Amino acid sequence: MTNSESAASAEATGGTATVDTRDLVVEVRDVTAGYLPGVNILNGCSLTARDGELIGIIGPNGAGKSTLLKAIFGLVKVREGGIYLQGDEITNQKANKLVSKGVGFVPQTNNVFPSLTIQENLEMGIFQKPKDLKHRLEFVVDIFPELGKRLTQRAGSLSGGERQMVAMSRALMMGPHVLLLDEPSAGLSPVRQDEAFLRVKEINRAGVTTIMVEQNARRCLQICDRGYVLDQGRDAYEGPGRELLNDPKVIGLYLGTLGQD
Repeated sequence: MTNSESAASAEATGGTATVDTRDLVVEVRDVTAGYLPGVNILNGCSLTARDGELIGIIGPNGAGKSTLLKAIFGLVKVREGGIYLQGDEITNQKANKLVSKGVGFVPQTNNVFPSLTIQENLEMGIFQKPKDLKHRLEFVVDIFPELGKRLTQRAGSLSGGERQMVAMSRALMMGPHVLLLDEPSAGLSPVRQDEAFLRVKEINRAGVTTIMVEQNARRCLQICDRGYVLDQGRDAYEGPGRELLNDPKVIGLYLGTLGQD
C-alpha cells in the first residue's frame, strides 16, 4: 500500500503505525536521475533501508529499478534529491569511495573476471584491505561452502548460478554494511533461482543490510522484510513484503504479469 494509505488505515482503526527503531542505514530522498541529459529515469524516487533489513524492489520493465541501485552506487548521475548512508550524504560519490564506506554492489551481468580463479576474484574484492583477506575469505566460504572447495577453478568455466555466487562473495569481501543486488536470479534455472534466494537470505541474516532488485516479484516479496513497487521512476507502493504480495492493487497491476510461478 502507499504511505498515505498506511497512515489512513492506522487512523481509522484508532491505532498508530508500528515504528521501526532500527538505525537508518540508507535513505533515498526524492531522487531524480538518468543516463542522458534531459532524460530522467527516476522521477522523485524515495526509499529507506534500516539496519539488518532485506529490501525488495519490483516493478515492470523500464520502471527504474536497476537505475535506482546504480544511482545509490554512484554510477548514474543524480540531478535532484539526495542519497544518504548512515546519515551522511553520498549523492554522486564515486563507487570506490562508496566501497570503502561499506557499500557493495553486484551488477546483473559481467560481474566476475572470467580469466581469474575464484580466489583471485575474491582477492580483487578486498584489494583495499589486503590484511583482512584471511578473515573475510573464511566468512565468505562459510556462506558459500561450494566455492571453498574450488578456489583454484577459473571463474569463466562456472555456470551462471556459480558465477552469481562468486560475484556476491566478492562484494562481501570488504565487509559491507549494505549490499546492492541487481536481479540475482536473472537467467538462472528454477533450482538455481531458489539457491540464489537462499544465499541472499543467509547474507542478510549475517547482518548485512540488503537492497535487492528482482524480476521474480513473487519470490522477492516472499523473502523480503519490506518491498517497493516502482513505476515510471517513482515508488508507487511500499510495505511489508507479505502485505504487498496480497495487496489487490499490487496483484492487479503488477503481479499478474510479474514473477509468474
